[in-house]
Amino acid sequence: MSSSRSTADRTPGRAPAGGPAPSGLDRAITGLSRWWWIATPLILFTPGIARAMGFPEVGQEFGDRFARAAAASAVGTPAIGYVLAHIGGRRRARGRFAVMAVVSALPVFFLWLLLGPLSECPAGHHC
Repeated sequence: MSSSRSTADRTPGRAPAGGPAPSGLDRAITGLSRWWWIATPLILFTPGIARAMGFPEVGQEFGDRFARAAAASAVGTPAIGYVLAHIGGRRRARGRFAVMAVVSALPVFFLWLLLGPLSECPAGHHC
């Protein structure tokens, strides 16, 4: 009753007509890329948003945790993605994660520089 063109070929290992099916590695790379673009800024700005909405205790109590989570996400996501793209031989993804690592490293480096070696010492203290 059914025609051959209405049923799709479900043979394992065959790619669909639109191109190859994404593998688990491709899904992981896409997920890491989306995490970096969406979640990292959201984690970073959550204490400020909560403070602006009238919940200053969120920023005071959890601000440092959110900052550490955002920094770990900003640094860890490109590193993990680069390793996965390198293992899978995905050149374009490797380049994308390299750019993401540079973009993430610049603010982290400047914050470390301003909060660490270049921070001013109180009068009478030796840093």
